[in-house]
Amino acid sequence: MSSRVFQSVVLQLKESTTRAIGVIDASGAVVACSELNRIGEILSGSVDVISAEHGGLIIHNGNTFKALHSMGGQFDYAVFVAGEDDASGMICSMASVALNGAKAYFDEKHDKATFVKSILSDNILLGDIYVRAKELHFVAEAPRAVFLIRQEESVDVSVIDVIQNMYPDRQNDYVISISETDVALVKQVPENITTKDLYKVAKGIEEAVSTELKVKVIIGIGTVVNHVRDLARAYQEAQMAIEVGKVFETERSVINYENLGIGRLIYQLPTTLCDMFLQEVFKKNPIDSLDQETLFTINKFFENNLNVSETARKLFVHRNTLVYRLEKIKKLTGLDLREFDDAITFKVALMVKKYLTSRGIDL
Repeated sequence: MSSRVFQSVVLQLKESTTRAIGVIDASGAVVACSELNRIGEILSGSVDVISAEHGGLIIHNGNTFKALHSMGGQFDYAVFVAGEDDASGMICSMASVALNGAKAYFDEKHDKATFVKSILSDNILLGDIYVRAKELHFVAEAPRAVFLIRQEESVDVSVIDVIQNMYPDRQNDYVISISETDVALVKQVPENITTKDLYKVAKGIEEAVSTELKVKVIIGIGTVVNHVRDLARAYQEAQMAIEVGKVFETERSVINYENLGIGRLIYQLPTTLCDMFLQEVFKKNPIDSLDQETLFTINKFFENNLNVSETARKLFVHRNTLVYRLEKIKKLTGLDLREFDDAITFKVALMVKKYLTSRGIDL
């Protein structure tokens, strides 16, 4: 925070009162004051008193204090007015309103986290990104990953505090509140980071939130980008990872955009096209004609890479029993799952059916 901003406001307030008005920082040093000779003075003991009171007017050592708003609730600055009477309290309260307004404007214009949030929300022009990055001395070219943490069942505002405590480096890592349920972590990462490393970061966040707050979250991970201008794309990828994962990866709490595979393509198809595809694939009988036991057998067959012997072992049935079931599926659908092309068609069809069901479309 620039002391010049505070000093400008204080000098304007000086015209309305004869009382000395000033601002101290977290060390107790006077950074702005209507009496210029007091700038740099240390008001010893005042910081501890202000921090202990957690807001409101504080009278200490001949001055009236009021803490200014700050991120995370920690004490950064406080306004003070000479005197301990009611008039001092009134002037201090009015001065805090003016100084808080100036501080909020400065933070919005010059705070790096606000800058990053405006990029994620696509609320800044491309040309302005370069200008603002230079003004803020923000490193534009560096590998960064975006993690989107979404609370699923219950909502706890303390989630952002837990993540901030995990990543306190505010020069390289930015924890940003997106909405009531969503928090984004923009983290600078090593150039050679792997998807496994990204998964570990996300898993660590999930476990911390679950342990400390008993809150269930789902985390989407975008692709690593090397320039600040691409953060919006990485954020959108993290959003899509969550949305697609809710359809095709229902058992997973951490979903990486790069691992979405064909599910990402299906999710972006028109539902009418998906409906037509299913009708073309299942000309003999609709997919709903397959009972749950048959669908379970099919999924196990896919899980075991179309290996008949291994699937039979996992299902605890004789190999011939499984072959009989596969023949039955072939008669019903016209698709032989032992043939690679037919297996791919059937797998895609199952995913398309799952996608349509998630959209509330019953066939």
